[in-house]
Amino acid sequence: MIKVDISNVWGQLSLPDLLAVEGEVAAAHRTLTDGSGEGSDFLGWLSLPTREVTDEMQRILAAAARIRATSDALVVVGIGGSYLGPRAAIELMQGANHNIGKGKGDPQIFYAGNTLSTRGWNELCRLLDGKDFSVAVISKSGTTTEPAIAFRALRWMLERKYGTEKAKKRIYAITDPVKGALKQMAAEEGWETFVIPPAAGGRFSVLTPVGLLPMAVAGIDITKVMAGACDAKESYNSLRSFENPVWLYAGVRNLLYRNGKEIELFESFEPGFKMFGGWWQQLFGESEGKDGKGLFPVTAEFTPDLHSLGQMIQQGQRNIFETMVRFAPPAQRSVIGSDAKNLDGLNYLAGKTLDFVDEQAFLGTVAAHVDGGVPVITMDMGELNEEKLGEMFYFLELCCGVSAYILGVNPFNQPGVEFYKRNMFRLLGKPGYEK
Repeated sequence: MIKVDISNVWGQLSLPDLLAVEGEVAAAHRTLTDGSGEGSDFLGWLSLPTREVTDEMQRILAAAARIRATSDALVVVGIGGSYLGPRAAIELMQGANHNIGKGKGDPQIFYAGNTLSTRGWNELCRLLDGKDFSVAVISKSGTTTEPAIAFRALRWMLERKYGTEKAKKRIYAITDPVKGALKQMAAEEGWETFVIPPAAGGRFSVLTPVGLLPMAVAGIDITKVMAGACDAKESYNSLRSFENPVWLYAGVRNLLYRNGKEIELFESFEPGFKMFGGWWQQLFGESEGKDGKGLFPVTAEFTPDLHSLGQMIQQGQRNIFETMVRFAPPAQRSVIGSDAKNLDGLNYLAGKTLDFVDEQAFLGTVAAHVDGGVPVITMDMGELNEEKLGEMFYFLELCCGVSAYILGVNPFNQPGVEFYKRNMFRLLGKPGYEK
């Protein structure tokens, strides 16, 4: 079970404060799991984890094996949760530089449809030049502007490279089971199709084919991911007290918000965690930021960002708190050597492991920030593996649902996202958006 340590928030909160919201947290958890709150049509993610290797899981594994055997690269086309989830998983498990040196049978994973940058598109074209590649397009509708533009171009590239019929075997559509433009295209063209459950919104879709197919292509054991998520489903939904880390995190972050902490920094000392932080940022930002409410979620990477944000955290406005995510050291350790001249002055560290230094940096950072008036929540994840990855995804989704109901908002809609789209469509001259 993930350990949530709140010992470094007591300067801002008290135990009576926490106990006073126990009823609210219990009610929010109950509202979520019994489906009695707003947005209850989008609770399909709660029951997704299973230990059974389903027929769809078998198809995902078979498709991943084909892609790995025939492609140097897989391009994942999607925006928001449609690409943040799989990218978060792959980079956390394999590192931010996982693509370097990969080839056919161990393909590179690229992402498209999450930007309108011409430079970004040109870079992707250069990366794909001379490579055999396949495309996984992820969209419930098939008409979202950014991924639709990218997919149209990638489909044309595939058809030019392989011919129309062979290109069809390199396209995998992950979409709505019954409706939408992408579903219609897939049916007409004969692309292999996987289902996004209608009751699982985009930012809660990582444990569907949206996340599972790219993970499997990258070589992540998705049966273990789902087993870890299943463990989380069983343990975090059955424990109804502050012994449940879901309750601690959801309750404390709402208490800190009520006490003037408007920004949450979600951070880790692992470089591969950066996109996982991006996934968390969308999950909580879109779920809670409405009705004039909500913590502003920001992700950071330590120690690099201690050399950019550290001054602001230490002595800036006291409207922030931090959630630091920690992992157990990897099995392969790195020992710091000695140097005869010692011009860099590091011989005092000779013989110590790099993870030991990292741990002291973590402890020193927490102490400094708490002394500076910044509350710090710590999440100890334990060993990082596929089971833990699945547990983390489910744990944070559950935390998000409970926290949003404590806040008093619908966790599963995002009405504000449409405003920029309407303005953009009007400026582009899209039919129906003239006024």
